[in-house]
Amino acid sequence: MLRTKRQFYKQFLIVGFVAVICLVIFCEYIFYYVVLVQCGYSTLNPYKSDPSIPPPKPEERPVKVMFIADTHLLGSRNGHWFDKLRREWQMHRVFQTSMSLHKPDIVFVLGDLFDEGLWSNSVEFNSTIQRFHSLFAVPENTFLYVVPGNHDMGFHYWVTPYLSNRFVHGMKTPNVRRISVRGNHFVLTNSMALEGDGCFICRPVEDALNEIANVGAHCDKNTTIKRYSRPILLQHYPMYRESDALCAEADQAPDDIKSIKFRERWECLSKEASEQLLDILNPRFIVDGHTHHGCRKIHRKDTLEITIPSFSWRNKRNPSFLLGVFTPDNYAVSKCYMPVETTVISMYIFGAVSIVIYLILKSKRRNFNLSMKFHNFAQL
Repeated sequence: MLRTKRQFYKQFLIVGFVAVICLVIFCEYIFYYVVLVQCGYSTLNPYKSDPSIPPPKPEERPVKVMFIADTHLLGSRNGHWFDKLRREWQMHRVFQTSMSLHKPDIVFVLGDLFDEGLWSNSVEFNSTIQRFHSLFAVPENTFLYVVPGNHDMGFHYWVTPYLSNRFVHGMKTPNVRRISVRGNHFVLTNSMALEGDGCFICRPVEDALNEIANVGAHCDKNTTIKRYSRPILLQHYPMYRESDALCAEADQAPDDIKSIKFRERWECLSKEASEQLLDILNPRFIVDGHTHHGCRKIHRKDTLEITIPSFSWRNKRNPSFLLGVFTPDNYAVSKCYMPVETTVISMYIFGAVSIVIYLILKSKRRNFNLSMKFHNFAQL
């Protein structure tokens, strides 16, 4: 009898342990696939193609791109260690699940990779870089590029040559670069260098942007060269807008802060810098971050700007990222919403309660069976 009781409690504990492990695996692994498999790349609309650009050849594949922003990897100053562990695991799982499901050709991270890059010493900064590449590792055939944010090197007047060079060399990303893939041109810029005051990073960035624009103008005028496809502009700050009041996205800013006026050069680029970028580059599409909330705005009739929210649950209750398909004459984008943290917590609570109820019922059933056996034995 004692041996049977021990065997039952051993089996009881094993069943409970396995159930808990299955619950954790579902909530921390499988559920990410369940959510992210529901989104994907949009289909290119042929009616939106640019007739001035020669269409791609049938064998030329569109470029698949994933855009994320504001990962804000915590350092030693802000947040609890469990907060840091939890947020980084969530971002890691979403990112790696997306690599498996969506298989982008390129990933762009649009600034504020680090939360404390401005204040961390060189040892902590290098450690955070290694952590970033570990969390956001990409497959062999996928390329990852980043732009700096104000948390990576500081707002404009805080940026020093040391802070700028540390990020540029550490992340191997210049302050301006053009990445051309299958006739698509992605222009990455440092938002903190767009002040127009001739600072040590501002003048070189302006010169580089003008050089990129001159290449496009040369292609347009040279009849022996195919027309230059308008670039996609990628940066950390949004283009100038008064506030988020115009935004109407599922991941928009909360109603109580939507109408708060933006400060130029803090929450968005200055009006002058925005107009200058539009004049110089004439981009067909703009993607940025910084505000931690989603937004869409049209510039000059046909230039769509999308501001994507923070990739971290620490900054956004319902974070999301952007998927895009690009050809030289067309593009299509779609938004992927990540698992909502409250849903995960609810599943943990429901699962834990269900396991406890099951084990209690199982224990009561055993006790009932034992009592019945004892009763029958007594009658004999």
